[in-house]
Amino acid sequence: MAQGNDYSSEGTGKYLITYFIILAIAALQFVLAYSGGDMTRKFTHMLILAFIEAIVGVLFFMHIWSENRTMKFFLMLVVFFVLATMQYGWPDSFRIHNGAPFSSYH
Repeated sequence: MAQGNDYSSEGTGKYLITYFIILAIAALQFVLAYSGGDMTRKFTHMLILAFIEAIVGVLFFMHIWSENRTMKFFLMLVVFFVLATMQYGWPDSFRIHNGAPFSSYH
């Protein structure tokens, strides 16, 4: 009787390799955090490494890497839409900075 799970026959090798890649990126972030240097450059490098780590985790552990190109594009559009709509409230956050009425700083 055939199992409906396509991922059970892959074994744990791919999972362990991906886990160690994510672990290595986390170790690199740790080393980078305690190294000296410019904070702007350090922040940029940490953000890039975190983005790569998140992409690897999402693509592999959520099995998106095996989806077709249309599905990946659709998921990117949905994520972009969600992130863009989350930014709707930012103009209200700048009321104090711009000196809007009823703000505590003018």
